[in-house]
Amino acid sequence: MDAKRLNRRQFIKATGTTAAVALSGIEGVVAARRAPAYAQGTKLHWVRWVDFIPESDVELKRQMPEASKALGAEVVLETINANDLQPRITAAIQSGSGADIFIMLYNWAQLYGSQLVDVSDLATALARSEGGFYDVWPSAAHVGGHWLAVPHSIIGNAVAYRRSWLAEAGAHEYPKTWDEARRLFAQLKQKGKPYGQTLGHTFGDAPTFCYPMLWCFGGAETDKTGKKVVLNSKGAVEAVKFMQAFWKECCDEGGLAWDDTNNNRAFHAGEISATLNGASIYIVAKRQQEKIKDEKGEPMWQDIDHQNLPAGPAGAFTMYVPMSHAVMKYSKNPKLAKDFLRWLQKKENYEKWFQTQGGYSVGATKAWEKNPMWSTVDKPLQIFRTAARSTRIFGHAGPATAKATEGFSKYILTDMYAKAVQGMSAEDAVKWAEAELKKIYEG
Repeated sequence: MDAKRLNRRQFIKATGTTAAVALSGIEGVVAARRAPAYAQGTKLHWVRWVDFIPESDVELKRQMPEASKALGAEVVLETINANDLQPRITAAIQSGSGADIFIMLYNWAQLYGSQLVDVSDLATALARSEGGFYDVWPSAAHVGGHWLAVPHSIIGNAVAYRRSWLAEAGAHEYPKTWDEARRLFAQLKQKGKPYGQTLGHTFGDAPTFCYPMLWCFGGAETDKTGKKVVLNSKGAVEAVKFMQAFWKECCDEGGLAWDDTNNNRAFHAGEISATLNGASIYIVAKRQQEKIKDEKGEPMWQDIDHQNLPAGPAGAFTMYVPMSHAVMKYSKNPKLAKDFLRWLQKKENYEKWFQTQGGYSVGATKAWEKNPMWSTVDKPLQIFRTAARSTRIFGHAGPATAKATEGFSKYILTDMYAKAVQGMSAEDAVKWAEAELKKIYEG
């Protein structure tokens, strides 16, 4: 348009559109019907884990050109092994360069808080529009009065087990207590069908087993203040003693070296009878039913069911995996990054990803419990629908602080059990773990 011929009405129209974009983020983009004027060649780099549901990664990568068009900047998604996330985040912070957005597991926002952009506006708007977050989210992503990561989803877990194999051993339902489970899986191990459990340095299946095992025997890392380490207790020693016996009598002892993929493969190969896992064992077995079959040549998914971890003397507990997205302070495009996260969690975009999960992840809010997808989900997966309503996080009985996250990141509780099943006395294993925790909390 010739500047000399720009009349007052044209000027107001043009500047009004620009203001709408500046003030309203992605909503302004939609209203203006064009992308914001980000610098030509701007690129946004997003790092997530490699999902255990392959179709979900396919869907996110399909969405990236749509996001790029909406934002007027290239959005690049990179997926890496979940166990490589923390080293990658640490290296990026130390160098002051790297991905603009990282996925955060558990309460990592507590650990990296000083390096993360405040996203309270995004998180608050999301919670308001979807009826509020689950109770675990303030511990996971709310630091010092600010949301430092945008809640995205929660991966529930439960014990996946072979229904027919348990029935052959006389169990027509999954054991309700650990003592019952010990008797049952001792029989199954003698038949060459052991329980599968990792005690390796891996982000998911080891800690989500080890922490609830401590809690269900009455043990805890700290007192309620989170300042005093109280691990060396009768409850912790009893938990470790039980694990020593359960490991020897019931488990595939190769699990010491497993990561979060080994038990999936072992289950699908018919090498283990049960394992703590997300819904992925079932979902993949069904989606690949021509390939994953039982010893009779039938599709294995038909013989898989799920149940929560059994109870110990102090009760039954779970620890799930909250996942959120954080914008790094070193990013040169923090506004663009926030606009992208807003776009990502718009219902019409998020729902397409959510449906590919098939029950593996639940939403960050309870609103997603009502999604029509759940009416199509098989009964063995319905246990995951409300999984996020009651889950603890590490640091119990204290708050889930950065110190609790550091203890998790150093695999202290996992190593406590691993040392014990390899020959260290339960008492010495607990004393070792308490000393390591004190270096963090009291050092």
